[in-house]
Amino acid sequence: MTTAFDPVDLAGTRLANRIAMAPMTRSRANGQDGTPTAATVEYYAQRASAGLIITEGTQPVPEGQGYPDTPGLHSRAQIAAWREVTAAVHERGGRIFAQLMHTGRIGHPDLLDGDLHPVGPSPIAAAGQVYTHEGPKDYVTPRELTGDQVREAIAGFASAARNAIEAGFDGVEIHGANGYLVQQFLATGSNRRTDEWGGPVENRIRFAVETVKAVAAEIGPERTGLRISPANVYNDISESDTEETYTALVDAIEPVGIAYLHITEPTAEVRGLTLDLRKRFSGTLVLNPATEEPTGPDALALIEDGTADLIAYGALFLANPDLPARLRAGGPYNTPDRATFFGGDHRGYTDYPAL
Repeated sequence: MTTAFDPVDLAGTRLANRIAMAPMTRSRANGQDGTPTAATVEYYAQRASAGLIITEGTQPVPEGQGYPDTPGLHSRAQIAAWREVTAAVHERGGRIFAQLMHTGRIGHPDLLDGDLHPVGPSPIAAAGQVYTHEGPKDYVTPRELTGDQVREAIAGFASAARNAIEAGFDGVEIHGANGYLVQQFLATGSNRRTDEWGGPVENRIRFAVETVKAVAAEIGPERTGLRISPANVYNDISESDTEETYTALVDAIEPVGIAYLHITEPTAEVRGLTLDLRKRFSGTLVLNPATEEPTGPDALALIEDGTADLIAYGALFLANPDLPARLRAGGPYNTPDRATFFGGDHRGYTDYPAL
């Protein structure tokens, strides 16, 4: 029987175990030019015993930033700063992928330089507010991307992927979940386009498919992953045809041969779709399962029964830098401090004790 502590081959990259560190925004990239700091190096190095680390969402282009103090991968300074992180993780035997996150309409002009403005597939504002350095502000109506700008956005993902490899990452994960730009194209509530990028399912999946192809062509499919969250309503997402959309998407990317598909389940009701997508996808499946509490040790059974190849842990990994050892030992576990999740100093970031 396969267990979470068995190694696994990720499209040619050997992972020491099947426990992944999920991508988690921490809003602490407050170095010059929005770069990771020495604390970021320590934070990821502490967690290098993960089979796979997937970094916090990292904007591929400047206008892709949706939150304060999130890192980028579009400048020389950012590449150099991330190289310190990847070197520290590799020195401890870990493997690390950069998550490329373009937030699209989720954001605010106050977070962007110059005359940059949040963009989206259609000029439809998301309901809700985003936190800025001046406090919460309503989401604005995004600028609708032209056809040429859609292609530029795809090229931005590919360029950032190339930068990630230069920075020493083992690969990248395209963030197609949680209501950000890729999912905004997938969802009928945020995509009202009538051109080749909107309307029927085959058009709405095009942005995701072309982004996957562009990144895979740039750095190799074996270094490319995709994260999705079918039926997720986070960030005011509305999908009218979830099963049709995501089965078509996975069928379209299957021939590309990417390293993994990362599914985040918003509710237990989507498990049937998760199992269907697993059958359709021949690569490695990373699962962040739907749970009432933060994902805990019980989720490891999903590896043993074949539901997933890796389980991604978020809050539990945030609070337990040596999580694989704790899971093997059956605990105990540090309790995550939600007050320190976003922004701040070392407290709630690098000061959680190991066993």
